[in-house]
Amino acid sequence: MKVRTKSKKVNKAWLHQQATDPWVRLAHKEGYRARAVYKLKEIDERLRLLRPGQVVVDLGSTPGAWSQYVRHRLAPQGAAAGALDGCVVALDLLPMEPIEGVMFLQGDFREEETLARLAQALGGRAVDVVVSDMAPNLSGVASVDTARIAHLVELAVDFAVQHLARDGALVTKVFHGAGYAQWVALFRQRFRTVKVFKPKASREQSAETYLVGLGLR
Repeated sequence: MKVRTKSKKVNKAWLHQQATDPWVRLAHKEGYRARAVYKLKEIDERLRLLRPGQVVVDLGSTPGAWSQYVRHRLAPQGAAAGALDGCVVALDLLPMEPIEGVMFLQGDFREEETLARLAQALGGRAVDVVVSDMAPNLSGVASVDTARIAHLVELAVDFAVQHLARDGALVTKVFHGAGYAQWVALFRQRFRTVKVFKPKASREQSAETYLVGLGLR
């Protein structure tokens, strides 16, 4: 009974947080699927990463808010899918409701078969921007969670190194704590410029941070 009571309290607190969160309300008003869109929006507005004509890959895309934003940036006038100026490929382990003009692939990014499907979807085109909001299911065991996060970060960086145009960019989520220094070091090893962002839409209690790599070495 104690566990159930605690669970109810947690759920009630979460629902209250969602109902009172200004970013949640703004996302609903503007037609985005999640408040996370404003994290990418802030990074994009600061660095001017996204523009028409680009090839963009969205890793960990579900529920699709980042892909929605990318599509909007590639077609600011609301172009139909057939006239979309650019290409958006989204990937996630979970299903995602369709977004006009966005190619979605469902699969596990940690598996070679999924990576091969993603490469095939690109058809040999160089990628201008890779955005990744991927995060593992956290166990609460620090050493296990650090290893899981590190694996996803390394996969995202490896994918970027293989597919980005020379002046391309990678945006990926990491977490402050154990392993953070090594992720920053990895980015500095692979990219000419590295930026660190804690977007305003990230909750204060969250350890999430976004690393942006600009221009391959």
